[in-house]
Amino acid sequence: MTVYIDPPTWPGHGRMWSHLVSDVSYEELHLFADALGVPLRAFERDHYDIPSHRYADAVRAGAVEVGSREVVRLLHASGLRRRKSRAQPRSS
Repeated sequence: MTVYIDPPTWPGHGRMWSHLVSDVSYEELHLFADALGVPLRAFERDHYDIPSHRYADAVRAGAVEVGSREVVRLLHASGLRRRKSRAQPRSS
């Protein structure tokens, strides 16, 4: 099982965040996150948002450290990338 994590450089809610991804399957990603104690609510489309204070925990558990661009490349190459859906116009 290999999952990847980028550095905590993404601001939000007064914290810095990392992205935890798999290049194999969402099942692999969910299993890793569950074993780490990360709640499912931290899953967003194709990755888990990991707060900076949990970064070292993820690495100790086996997440491979990569850059943010590599996270995106891995998701695209694996076919697991899910983009945000555009808001649909309201019908009158």
